[in-house]
Amino acid sequence: MNRLTTPWGVSALARFPEDPRDTLRAWDAADEYLLRHLAGSDDVPPTDLSGSGDVVVLGDRWGALVTALAAHHPVQITDSYLGHEATRANLARNGADPDALRLLSTRDTPPERIDVLLVRVPKSLALLEDQLHRLAPGIHEGTVVVGTGMVKEIHTSTLRLFERIIGPTRTSLAEKKARLIFCTPKATPERTTDPWPLTYTLDGDAGAGSGITVTNHAGIFCAERLDIGTRFFLQHLPEGTAPARILDLGCGNGVVGTAAALARPGAEVVFVDESYQAVASAEATYRANVPEGGKAEFAVGDGTAGIPDASVDLVLNNPPFHSHQATTDATARRMFAGARDVLRPGGELWVVGNRHLGYHVRLRRLFGNCEVVASDPKFVVLRAVKN
Repeated sequence: MNRLTTPWGVSALARFPEDPRDTLRAWDAADEYLLRHLAGSDDVPPTDLSGSGDVVVLGDRWGALVTALAAHHPVQITDSYLGHEATRANLARNGADPDALRLLSTRDTPPERIDVLLVRVPKSLALLEDQLHRLAPGIHEGTVVVGTGMVKEIHTSTLRLFERIIGPTRTSLAEKKARLIFCTPKATPERTTDPWPLTYTLDGDAGAGSGITVTNHAGIFCAERLDIGTRFFLQHLPEGTAPARILDLGCGNGVVGTAAALARPGAEVVFVDESYQAVASAEATYRANVPEGGKAEFAVGDGTAGIPDASVDLVLNNPPFHSHQATTDATARRMFAGARDVLRPGGELWVVGNRHLGYHVRLRRLFGNCEVVASDPKFVVLRAVKN
């Protein structure tokens, strides 16, 4: 745990779930820059955070911004379940009233009137586009709109989105490799259509996924097409027609779990992801392809938390190896350990991943076995059995 010093005091902050091996902070220079700007300086007056409308914080990654601003009763909007849990934990450890703010997901109805909009620029340009469209009706001519991000996260396309959806946009000078975005809402905005979600049908090279109609809400990895890792996984999914309880762990748009459901009529599939956008996509993909009567559950959550031990026959997993801009295997480690716990004896974990990540080493340590099912120069499909 680390301490962030802001004009509103010192906050003890941590990511969620807390892992003593994780040295990544719960904030970065972009968060610090935004908070300093809001407090004002000799050249810039402080931002008025006490208007009649809401102070909305979009994309606050681990709750650092809303924890610092808790006295102003902000509304946090995020696509991340883990981000919500981090915010709750950080508010509690800093003695803030848990009712001091509202926690909304990217799927919830946004506030009707927004006086201050603070945007932590997300990794996904599509998610930013979708959320700006959703928030635009609540923005008025007097709304203060300030974005923040590291220099490498803010591109010309980022600024064009703000400009097109909200109004004229400019950027600050860089400080500690971070930059601010200032956007002035148009007096008479032109409301454009949100292009999300996208829908497409998989071609014949998608293995067990061929012919599946996929729905992708904004923010899903490779939202405009099927990523090559998932395509490789679909070409090598486990065979078998016997009904089973299947877990699509880190389901993304749900195409892997949907393919498994179609191959095993009568199977019960559980779709889990920490992204609200992902689980909405998975449910839409499943409903569009599996006949009525199919058994499925859809849960936004922290990996296998909430799934009973020894209750699953097959886990299908394409683990992420990034946490925002940081590269880490922490999520994969937790997914593999959780899969082992929820599998029944004889149950199987199937994993696809980049060859260089070396997942086979960790799987052998956890399960005592690991088989290479398929490989190509970039990806490998692994199978581990719970004894």
